[in-house]
Amino acid sequence: MSNTEIKPEDSRETAYAGILSFLRFPYSRDLDKADIAVLGVPYDLGTTNRSGARSGPRAIREQSSLVGEYEWGVWPWDYHLSDRHHLVDYGDICDFTAYPERMTAELERMAGEIISRDTALLSLGGDHFISLPLLRAHVKKHGPLALVHFDAHTDTWVDDSYNHGTMFYHAIQEGLIDVDHSIQVGIRTPNPDTFGLQIIDAIMMNNMSNSDIAGAIHDRVGDRKAYLSFDIDFLDPAYAPGTGTPVSGGATIMQGREILRGLRGLTIVGGDLVEVAPAYDPIGSVTALAAATLACDILYLISETLTRD
Repeated sequence: MSNTEIKPEDSRETAYAGILSFLRFPYSRDLDKADIAVLGVPYDLGTTNRSGARSGPRAIREQSSLVGEYEWGVWPWDYHLSDRHHLVDYGDICDFTAYPERMTAELERMAGEIISRDTALLSLGGDHFISLPLLRAHVKKHGPLALVHFDAHTDTWVDDSYNHGTMFYHAIQEGLIDVDHSIQVGIRTPNPDTFGLQIIDAIMMNNMSNSDIAGAIHDRVGDRKAYLSFDIDFLDPAYAPGTGTPVSGGATIMQGREILRGLRGLTIVGGDLVEVAPAYDPIGSVTALAAATLACDILYLISETLTRD
């Protein structure tokens, strides 16, 4: 780390001031000492409904200054991430803005480069299609992964095209996902073929406790390495209106957080948080704030995996 980098403990500006990095972690592409990197992927050309998720990473970073303003960590976690690991904000990958055909290979390359340095990766979308190249990169290092997927949609539509509703179909066809140990939670749209994935749909979720849902995920994943993908439309539009394909009947923010915290003990090797489209927030950046909070919870799960390793 260079002498010019700003460390989290050196940057206690008020929430409305200071640099626009995730949780004020240093912007850096020096991975020599980085345990975890946060990467923004401002891409939304895989969107089939309302566009705008390309603005998600910036909005999430902005709201993360509110989430991470306390030096003792993010409530209710009882430590600061930087107490255990060195984290960096790797910035954005932006070499494909108007060229979707470039995005898949470029994101897979950059993510693979980060992961190959033994740096875990959390990516901020962007639309959900980015999970396909991210999974490809993770699988090159870890082998086929269990998928823990929070969403209103299964994203397994059978179609040769590449968009944010087909990427997990392609991932299954490519053998990236260990379907026998993968699970989708919060689904509330038609899913004609589960492809062997376990599904806890929104009705089931509504009739289960948060701890029971987390327990079902533990039972399904077991001791396998897992990739966690969180689409913000898992939340009900009352809590996350700023997304491209909102579906009524979803979870509350606290329900999402409690389920995530219940996943402590799983081996979460990487993840993404996607589909924040801040232009559809009526006021106050409420969706980006929820996303920044949930992204912190995913970072803590990755951090605890690294600590156990």
